[in-house]
Amino acid sequence: MNARKRSGLIWGVLAWAVGIGMFFPVLWMVLTAFKQEGDAYTDPPKLLFTPTLDQFSAVLDSGIGTSLLNSTFATAVSTALVLALGIPAAFALSLRPVRKTRDALFFFIGTKMLPVVAAIVPLYVIVGDIGLLDNIWALVILYTAMNLPIAVWMMRSFFLEVPGELLEAASMDGASLVTSMREVILPLVAPGIAATALICVIFSWNEFFFAVNLTAVQAQTMPVFLVGFITGEGLYWARLSAAAVLAALPVVLAGWLAQNKLVRGLSFGAIK
Repeated sequence: MNARKRSGLIWGVLAWAVGIGMFFPVLWMVLTAFKQEGDAYTDPPKLLFTPTLDQFSAVLDSGIGTSLLNSTFATAVSTALVLALGIPAAFALSLRPVRKTRDALFFFIGTKMLPVVAAIVPLYVIVGDIGLLDNIWALVILYTAMNLPIAVWMMRSFFLEVPGELLEAASMDGASLVTSMREVILPLVAPGIAATALICVIFSWNEFFFAVNLTAVQAQTMPVFLVGFITGEGLYWARLSAAAVLAALPVVLAGWLAQNKLVRGLSFGAIK
């Protein structure tokens, strides 16, 4: 075996080891979800056990449906609003740039520099004054504002990959700007839109800080629901793992369904 093949084999084994190491906590969480609480607490950990669905049944009976619906609503609506606002903004800053484009871009991303803990007190006061405490629409608004700067930057990088000559050709054929956008540009950047949407979905679905401080019962989301399994009586590992599996499943399925467009979108320009 020559030096190049030996080096490739070493790097391949190292990559597999790192990948397995990063995936192992997820695998262990899934295995723990099928254990009884007694089996989940053994030391050393019990690798051979009788699988059970008792923990999933207990989680489903504990009211996960409301939290799941709240997370789904907040994530879906905020992502739709982000795309509706971010795509035209990114288009204007790329193919049809406005004055001081760089200043506008840094203004967008500058809103992400403020730590959320520094903004929670004024946000709490504002949300309380307008009557949106423990209201899912408060999270929709905040998630939209939270993800919009990232979406604008990502979508702009995708639009920059589209040749400007396409718009000129469409204009010469008599197409309006709206028609050119709908019929020419958007089909080309569809993988980028899918990648941006998935990033927004992940950020919104996993967001915890705003949800735990601005909601109580009616607008409780999945991350806040998971914290409920940490009680003064102890930490229910098996039941918490089952709830975490159910909470992660929608995002995993969304990523799996959009994996082709996600890979194409990331290679199209988002990581450049």
